[in-house]
Amino acid sequence: MVSSPSEIHNYLGGVMHGRRNKMNPLWNTLVVGGYKDNAPFLGVVDLIGSMYVEPFVATGYGGHLAIPLLRKHWHENMSRAEAVALLEDCMRVLYYRDCRAINKFYLCDITSTGVHMSEPYSLTTKWDYTGFVRGQTLSVAP
Repeated sequence: MVSSPSEIHNYLGGVMHGRRNKMNPLWNTLVVGGYKDNAPFLGVVDLIGSMYVEPFVATGYGGHLAIPLLRKHWHENMSRAEAVALLEDCMRVLYYRDCRAINKFYLCDITSTGVHMSEPYSLTTKWDYTGFVRGQTLSVAP
């Protein structure tokens, strides 16, 4: 029997909460997405078993930098092109803030007809901004 995404989300919340109570947490944040009866689902479970459901999610560093961008620019009934452009902007901001990360990622579409994952690709970046080229100097007081 195939479970719904919300059932899987609740199960994983119980697993993570149980591991936390045993003082042996699984150090992961899990994102669950899918469709059941043509209804989309997107939820998160963290390492202590906290769970929430939202129309968009981000984990780790993206939770700090990408969520404000998503809150500002996301709207109901976005086209796929608008959604991809918004995600690429978020990933570009994240890459600029952690430039030692790899500038390559996958896009995954979850629709009522199935799951499609893109080939990995890189974003176009611009590193010749004046602040990047000149660098910033700090003056040290004697």
